[in-house]
Amino acid sequence: MRNPWRARNPWLSLWLSGANAMFGAARAQAQRNANRMAADNVTRAVNAWSAALLPQPAKPARKRAKR
Repeated sequence: MRNPWRARNPWLSLWLSGANAMFGAARAQAQRNANRMAADNVTRAVNAWSAALLPQPAKPARKRAKR
């Protein structure tokens, strides 16, 4: 006798395909944001270390107004 639970179901297939597409897009967006945050953290760390280790440039002298 044939098992009805193993029969093909086109509606279930469509639903699973749509869910897979939705979760794939959400995963891609989360990965993109994580990569952006990681790159931003690296940039901030490099800026902090370079500011701490390198001497600060001298500020330019202010021009005096004529009276």
